Amino acid sequence: MEIKDLKPVLLWQFFDRITQIPRPSKKEGKIVSFLLDFAEQQGLEAKKDSAGNVLIRKPASKGKENLKTVILQSHVDMVCEKNADVDFNFETDSIQTYINSGWVKAKGTTLGGDDGIGVAAALAILASKDLEHGPVECLFTTDEETGLTGAYALSKDFLTGGNILINLDSEEWGEFCIGCAGGKNTQGIFHYTKTAPPAGYFWFEVQVGGLNGGHSGSDINAGLGNANKILTRYLWTLLQECPLLLASIDGGNLHNAIAREARATAGVPDAFKEKVSVWLNVLQADLSAELSQVDKGVKLSVHSAEKPAYCIDAGTGNSLLNALYALPHGVTGMSREIPGLVETSTNLASVKMQENATVTVTTSQRSSTESLKTDIASQVRAVFLQAGAEVVATEGYPSWKPNPGSAILQLSQSIFEKLFREKPKVIAIHAGLECGLFFEKNPKLDMISCGPTILGAHSPDERLEIETVEKWWKFLLELLKAIPE
Repeated sequence: MEIKDLKPVLLWQFFDRITQIPRPSKKEGKIVSFLLDFAEQQGLEAKKDSAGNVLIRKPASKGKENLKTVILQSHVDMVCEKNADVDFNFETDSIQTYINSGWVKAKGTTLGGDDGIGVAAALAILASKDLEHGPVECLFTTDEETGLTGAYALSKDFLTGGNILINLDSEEWGEFCIGCAGGKNTQGIFHYTKTAPPAGYFWFEVQVGGLNGGHSGSDINAGLGNANKILTRYLWTLLQECPLLLASIDGGNLHNAIAREARATAGVPDAFKEKVSVWLNVLQADLSAELSQVDKGVKLSVHSAEKPAYCIDAGTGNSLLNALYALPHGVTGMSREIPGLVETSTNLASVKMQENATVTVTTSQRSSTESLKTDIASQVRAVFLQAGAEVVATEGYPSWKPNPGSAILQLSQSIFEKLFREKPKVIAIHAGLECGLFFEKNPKLDMISCGPTILGAHSPDERLEIETVEKWWKFLLELLKAIPE
């Protein structure tokens, strides 16, 4: 069976079509064109703003004209992650999907269920001719995954319909999200001098792999291994025992993903050659024990390398490793109001060498408390400054404060219990949603976020549970029918 044959058929057909459209963050032109063409074909009113956000309006079905307008919101971009051994171009290639034991997955890449399934549900509602609903506005935003810049750019008058918004970007069926963390990125830029590699050095490449990776918000409390931290742990320990020169270093890719892979080329004096393998074996044993419950596939490998054309000057290389080792990573505080909710965290996301003799280290901070978001970002800044790095930080995005008395939440709970004979969970999450920015533009908005179950988001292990998609679709249709006048 192919995904376009699953039920509800129209929703899955749209999802199948979406997987064939390349849509990396900041390069959403093809999916935006698809949405505008779709609206024209359906005879629906549509508009696009300068950021590429698209709004498509559908009139109420007969007899439902007096219902309040509902905004259905999803983002069109996807996280582009693949396994190192997979040949794939996210700017040109279609996602290769398959079905496995009740889940839809992709072959060696992210699936794009986050948030392609939300886009597909909205399109299916817009295209259906037999649904009961009041006026509907479907908002499709751009660049959610790399900074929420589409939602940032949204003008206050772009949404003209109503004050009810359903965000279709949650990843656990049976949960209604009513709050999320705010976030920002902090980068340290290290400027180095290219130096000639000295004679009498043993050069080697070390690699870290076999990690699961995951979302830097929803998975940060799982204790997953971070390839950047592991690589640094290895190199920093070697540096304490002998001189070490870095020729290259690379780890992680996205600010909102926990790094799965990292590598570096380095050299030590020939007299310390044996230390390279000895310490790797020691660390491998330690990590296998430490991560046995969450990342049992963790693997370190090392092999000899050719003498490089140049290396990073020793002073900058040492400062870089000291900073990477000292940078905090993971949960730094739990909520005192909502049991089990991570309040504040930071992620050592990526380490990249640039052409202009610089190394850029990207970190991301999240918190549901604005002052604590600022505080953890300041701690990261202090580490970078101590190491002599240039520091660049984004403005960040606001948190979405929970409203347990929300009218749309109460209606959603009632419909869920009627349909499924159980109570839904009402949660706030540590991940970022665009709802905080929408609320900042329109404080009258009454919002919830919901979706089917997606596991492994932001990694090639991303998978979408088929059974929950059908339940979610059923819930959405009943909710639209029940919106009050």
